[in-house]
Amino acid sequence: MGDHLKRLNAPDSWHIAKKTTKFITKTAPGPHNANAMPIAVWLRDHMGLARNLKEVKQILHQNDVVINGKACRDPKMGIGIFDIISLPKVNKYYRILRDKNGRHISIAIDAEAAKTRLCKVKNKTTVTGGKVQLNMRDGSNILADNTDKSGDSLVLSLEPETRFKIIDHFPFAAGNMAMIIGGKHSGKVARIMEIVKMPGSVPNKIILQDESTGARFDTISPYIYMVGTKTPAIAKWGIEE
Repeated sequence: MGDHLKRLNAPDSWHIAKKTTKFITKTAPGPHNANAMPIAVWLRDHMGLARNLKEVKQILHQNDVVINGKACRDPKMGIGIFDIISLPKVNKYYRILRDKNGRHISIAIDAEAAKTRLCKVKNKTTVTGGKVQLNMRDGSNILADNTDKSGDSLVLSLEPETRFKIIDHFPFAAGNMAMIIGGKHSGKVARIMEIVKMPGSVPNKIILQDESTGARFDTISPYIYMVGTKTPAIAKWGIEE
């Protein structure tokens, strides 16, 4: 059963029924991490657009599903936070986010919003020719100048002629807006007040403030995803009230 895993062992972030069938599609190696949800699970279990894997494959083979500006034909391809899924033939577009319980949710957006995506810089390396390569959190790589730093977020174009061109840049810095994507504060959007450097390999501690209540809380740097400067750059977050 190399292409499947037991439903009971599926990540909680998938938020699927655990006892309907024994097995479910396994995520293929690729974008994001082990918690990435296969597009087959999204189409069938989340959106109800297919009844079984055979129908999923029929939809994908007709190039009806576009992920981050590129048609997807692999039912095991993983999707994760801030991915843009387009169904152009039915004029439907979605952004993948997480709710306060750390579960993947699909937020309906318009065609204009689907032309760009947000991506976090994991680290950067120097490649042949002295060029700087930005290694993104989802596994993609982009050649850029040396102004972007680890932890920053980039707004990338998904238009065919300018795919992955950098449109905007949100620095990982105090005073800017961030979304928390893990831990007990998952799904919150708040302003970074302080970045506390920790010794050794311990993740840095991030102190944030909720703009609506003024309450302060902290998390760790891996859970931070920059989403704006003075204000959040995305209107719909899908956060449960």
